[in-house]
Amino acid sequence: MEISLLKALLTSISSVLNLSSSEKINSEPVQKYYQRAEEILKLLKPILNAIVDSEITSDEVLSKAFEGLGLYIEELREQCDSWQPLSSKVYFVLQVDSLISKIHNSSLDIVQFLRLSHQHLPDELSSASLEHNLQKIKHVGYEQTSSIIREAIRDQVDSVGPSSEILAKIAENLSLRSNQEILIEVVALEKLKENAEQAERTEEAEFVDQIIGLVTCMHDRLVTIKQSQTCSSVPIPADFCCPLSLELMTDPVIVASGQTYERAFIKKLIDLGLTVCPKTRQTLAHNNLIPNYTVKALIAHCCESNNVKLPDPMKSVSLNQSDPLVHAESGLSRDSNSVPHSRSSQPMSPNSWSTGQSNKNLITFSGLNQEGTSPLHPRSSLEGSFPGIDGKGDVLDVARVSLSSDEDRSNLEQRDSNSVGQPPIPPSIQEFHNSGKSSLNHTRSVSASSTLTNSDFPRVEIGDANEAFEESTHFGANSDNTGEAKSDLQPEASSAIPRREVEFSPRFMDPRSRIQTKWRRPSERFMPRIISSPGTTENKDDLSGTETHVKKLVEDLKSTSVETQREATGELRLLAKHKMVNRIIIANCGAITLLVDLLYSPDIKTQENAVTALLNLSINDNNKAAIANANAIEPLIHVLETGSPEAKENAAATLFSLSVIEDNKVKIGRSGAIGPLVDLLGNGTPRGKKDAATALFNLSIFHENKARIVQAGAVRHLVELMDPAAGMVDKGVAVLANLATIPEGRTTIGQEQGIPVLVEVVELGSARGKENAAAALLQLCTTSNRFCNMVLQEGAVPPIVALSQSGTPRAKEKAQALLTFFRNQRHGNSGRG
Repeated sequence: MEISLLKALLTSISSVLNLSSSEKINSEPVQKYYQRAEEILKLLKPILNAIVDSEITSDEVLSKAFEGLGLYIEELREQCDSWQPLSSKVYFVLQVDSLISKIHNSSLDIVQFLRLSHQHLPDELSSASLEHNLQKIKHVGYEQTSSIIREAIRDQVDSVGPSSEILAKIAENLSLRSNQEILIEVVALEKLKENAEQAERTEEAEFVDQIIGLVTCMHDRLVTIKQSQTCSSVPIPADFCCPLSLELMTDPVIVASGQTYERAFIKKLIDLGLTVCPKTRQTLAHNNLIPNYTVKALIAHCCESNNVKLPDPMKSVSLNQSDPLVHAESGLSRDSNSVPHSRSSQPMSPNSWSTGQSNKNLITFSGLNQEGTSPLHPRSSLEGSFPGIDGKGDVLDVARVSLSSDEDRSNLEQRDSNSVGQPPIPPSIQEFHNSGKSSLNHTRSVSASSTLTNSDFPRVEIGDANEAFEESTHFGANSDNTGEAKSDLQPEASSAIPRREVEFSPRFMDPRSRIQTKWRRPSERFMPRIISSPGTTENKDDLSGTETHVKKLVEDLKSTSVETQREATGELRLLAKHKMVNRIIIANCGAITLLVDLLYSPDIKTQENAVTALLNLSINDNNKAAIANANAIEPLIHVLETGSPEAKENAAATLFSLSVIEDNKVKIGRSGAIGPLVDLLGNGTPRGKKDAATALFNLSIFHENKARIVQAGAVRHLVELMDPAAGMVDKGVAVLANLATIPEGRTTIGQEQGIPVLVEVVELGSARGKENAAAALLQLCTTSNRFCNMVLQEGAVPPIVALSQSGTPRAKEKAQALLTFFRNQRHGNSGRG
């Protein structure tokens, strides 16, 4: 007998048994499988210990059994030890279940061999004792989950599809009970597939791909169940719901990828070590959670208008751990205070019930504490539910949400609302913004937070500077010129049924479409989908009439008559202003290329109409790409250089809109747009300056553009615009915070007398302005003793001390870092004598 081999086996068994104290073992599904392996090894270990010092002669069969068992146990230990909360549960079970089966069979073989052996065994290993242990090992519980999973995968591959019962069993056994857990599972599986493909393990990659298909099936089933649980008739925009929980958000935050989530849910994942956006799969450049004040305010206003209470986010986290895949089979309902998990869990009209189709562009409150509402109310259920929607379903001109200054309020009456702001606000949110009568008096703009990914200056330049654009910013639907971002909701004739309109925008897909955009195979993910909701014949006729009219207008764009082109662009501008459907139809009819060409029109009004129409069309994400692909950047620069003041403003806003797409940040920067934008920043109208600032901010997120912005002379204008009278302090300091991350940016800030104004902002600015000013000063001080001395000479220490005690968490962090640096510098200087 090879004693060393047996001792090595016992060491491996001990190492596995010692894992019982590890926190990893206490999580599902690891615990269940570990306990099974532990039970087998605890029965086997005393037997092996008893024969270590015995004089059993060497046996080749037994030695091979010990060696094989040792390999299985070591592999099991590695699997358990490498488990992380964000690991794939399905893949883990398939791997571990196979190993435990091998350990089980090998252990039975060893005990059986010893029981039948004619060799002299220690007294404690009598035949009866070995038989007793043999039976105990045989009766160790067998987990069938891996067999169920493999069967479900076979059904999936054979196009039969696993049954609901099978999916429910898998969900129960693997604790895949919520949309959040299923999203984590898919992220983990995609990473495994990517690793297998990089290592050229083709068969493994294909198998993981099949598992992804199965989990996608589970996701579809989950969404179907949650959709069926909706019973209320109060509609809300789908983008008010968290992609993880599928429930109404109470504390929405933006992550580095630009996606908005409920804080409690995304924070839990980040705390577990998540490094990618669950929805887009982008690697997160930082872990900042930026409050989305606009969405939060709109949700609060929506709930207030409908007399409903916001759900408790912590309770939602708890509720999300239940198992709808299983509970639905037994008829169990959700807590009455929960919001539907589906992104489109809205009630269906009688017609849609009969056809098995559902309304797809809205979701509804389900079981919220609703007061004073009646399904028999003679008006639309949306009338009064959202600001800016009148009783006819038309949307009033949209005023900016952030009415935080007299200047902002007065501008509402002065500016023609013919352009839109930042497209990253999802259309279903952007187009629900309120009229000038809005009661939302202090809500921050989503601003550029949807695209903040700069890693050069983590946690401030990106995650923080964006929110400096909170006051009257030209981002999204909360700026003055968002009058053309109208609601897409079109009431139907029946007043007892929630209003809806035929849907084309991918952003209004039902949960199986919208969420599944990221669940489909790569070849499917990037194919635009046109989805229509069931509607009345009248709606379809209206849609057909709109399409016919748009086709005629597109033909008019080709006319040689200047007057005809002017009228056609004007009508397209208005059509793109009102409804998302119109934007899709206009793009599908081929108008974008023609509108781009008309940016060179010598007729001022035609050019103005064309650029504003393109700006409105760019609200739709697909249209962003189409406009960029139509080579619109250079014509937009032409408008910036030669157009009317209004055309210049809207050209800048359009460039900002296009820059939401990362590749376009590069194209716009390299195309020569930064110079004209800086010129508009310095010499444009007040609105033009704000539009230019927002565009430059977004472009400055891409590192290569920072030097271009500095070289074009933006710093001087930004410093000048930080005069409180200009109303652009927060915008200016946000861009300066980005530019301060490069040497030439810091040098120019110092040369252009930027340090005194930054210190002044730290002392007197808004909370967000102070935060970004502190970030810029930290960059300046830690890279240059001269700048550090200038900051100190400006009397920065007292306001920085005050900020370190009473600022926002990020501001406190930057202020404390500055104070620590000043202290270290002082000690260092005194030490050198």
